[in-house]
Amino acid sequence: MQNGAVLGETTKKDENIRRGNWGNQIEFVLTSVGYAVGLGNVWRFPYLCYRNGGGAFMFPYFIMLVFCGIPLFFLELSFGQFASLGCLGVWKVSPMFKGVGYGMMVVSTYIGIYYNVVICIAFYYFFMSMTNVLPWTYCNNPWNTKDCSGVVGSSYANTSIANTSTLMRNISELVNHTAKRTSPSEEYWKYHVLNISDDIGHFGEVRLPILGCLAASWVVVFLCLIRGVKSSGKVVYFTATFPYVVLTVLFIRGITLDGAVNGIKYYLTPQWKMILDAKVWGDAASQIFYSLGCAWGGLITMASYNKFHNNCYRDSIIISITNCATSVYAGFVIFSILGFMAHHLGVDVADVADHGPGLAFVAYPGALTLLPISPLWSLLFFFMLILLGLGTQFCLLETLVTAIVDEIGTDWIIRNKTYVTLGVAVVGFLLGVPLTSQAGIYWLLLMDNYAASFSLVIISCIMCVSIMYIYGFHNYFKDVEMMLGFPPPIFFRICWRFVSPAIISFILVFTVVQYKPITYNDYIYPGWSLIIGFLMALSSVICIPIYAIYKIWTSEGTTFLERVKNAIKSDPSWGPALQEHRTGRYAPNVSSGSNLNQEGQLLHTKETPEEVSLMIQGSNDSAHNPEASA
Repeated sequence: MQNGAVLGETTKKDENIRRGNWGNQIEFVLTSVGYAVGLGNVWRFPYLCYRNGGGAFMFPYFIMLVFCGIPLFFLELSFGQFASLGCLGVWKVSPMFKGVGYGMMVVSTYIGIYYNVVICIAFYYFFMSMTNVLPWTYCNNPWNTKDCSGVVGSSYANTSIANTSTLMRNISELVNHTAKRTSPSEEYWKYHVLNISDDIGHFGEVRLPILGCLAASWVVVFLCLIRGVKSSGKVVYFTATFPYVVLTVLFIRGITLDGAVNGIKYYLTPQWKMILDAKVWGDAASQIFYSLGCAWGGLITMASYNKFHNNCYRDSIIISITNCATSVYAGFVIFSILGFMAHHLGVDVADVADHGPGLAFVAYPGALTLLPISPLWSLLFFFMLILLGLGTQFCLLETLVTAIVDEIGTDWIIRNKTYVTLGVAVVGFLLGVPLTSQAGIYWLLLMDNYAASFSLVIISCIMCVSIMYIYGFHNYFKDVEMMLGFPPPIFFRICWRFVSPAIISFILVFTVVQYKPITYNDYIYPGWSLIIGFLMALSSVICIPIYAIYKIWTSEGTTFLERVKNAIKSDPSWGPALQEHRTGRYAPNVSSGSNLNQEGQLLHTKETPEEVSLMIQGSNDSAHNPEASA
């Protein structure tokens, strides 16, 4: 009985009671899959694949996954799990680089603001799909212009698609010969949903339906995170898995349509000559990097709630491959429907292919109007987008909340973490209000293109260098071995030290060389807005040198070199969070005998860890047998 009690006590102590852990390992994996698999998997990857040589693009894509994606993913997961701290706290490893953590927070803030606006627009389309006829099917609405040319005739509701061939030929001629013609779905998007202004500086009015959906979206995110990972870990059983059910339903429906095969051929037919194009490799590396969510701070945060000995090496491979496989699978879903649309319009697939908001809110909804029972397919599609977005948004919000709570670190802030979550959600909602105005789409795309572009690459590169060469790769490899029970495989050791930083540097150079000022359709952004975009990008990167200068300035030392050495030296509290895991070079000094109390806080005693362990066992026995104690 006594042995059982001790065993139970050991199992219980493996949990970080003060900070909390995942309910089980499946919750962590599903949350990380939900975080990595987002809107970009559906609206960006298929288009990139088609544009960069179809099946040939898969080769550089998977090369980049193996040599950059999975190693960086494993690095961030192991980093957060080892210290059980968020993206700020982990920089006890080398305090001078804490600015990297602040940079991650800034990036997550920007993404969290505009990402929820995209989710709220998906909410709006979802609600508008609850009707017999989708509102973007015809050109007879108040918001339509004389240039509108519908892909479905007015008699479509009472006739089969097969009887509309004459109509389709007429539309084909319009598409081929009249460049100014616009589809009902495009006009619904521009003139009804957005009521778009003519310039980024003309905010106009706030679109109240979109604002209401934004509020609803933030309420959903807050409620799912009200108890931190304990509540979000339960929600992800649905939000991370149901999108695959919807993708499969849409895939089965898509491949049964006329023209679907042509769409899939456009998606997959390899053009091997394009492999020699540096742009293809650059796009592959960038897509892997951004899709996995590296340098956002979310991976470190989610892993920090793992138990210390969790096999994050296995998790990183499972999650990374699942993310990339989802991207490939989504391509079949997207291009089967676009192939069907091109077939019925009598045009090339290239004429209907699109990416980003243009795919999610114009091209794909337009294609869905051609299907029987189109509202059902529309409901499913937008519900899938909502769930994909929420999975990422949960982690973005939790990243910010965890960083704040870990940084303050008092018992009060930990007990009242819900209020921190509420505060961050309210601020996020208020900062998102301008994006619901008539100029909102311009600002949303500006943030998407600049706030999280080359800044992420710089942050990730500095993180790699600081861990491998400032903290020391020997030290880090020993940390990982202490945590997992085996050293990181030699492949990952080589990638962390040489290959991944080189690929990250390549992405940075590629991003700079390939830079083109942002445009939206025919709208060219004014110079002042591009300056704001660059300032947003720099605002996250500038945190790194500013904090480094501050840390050097406040460090002890008579010379500059001494101050730098003290600034980069690991904090004494760096290492595993729980005392039972602080072995080897992290073992408490026998002379000071530091140990943990019941809340997991460090105490100072004169006993050795073994003596303390015996004392704890004795106190447990006394607690169960008061008479013996007396």
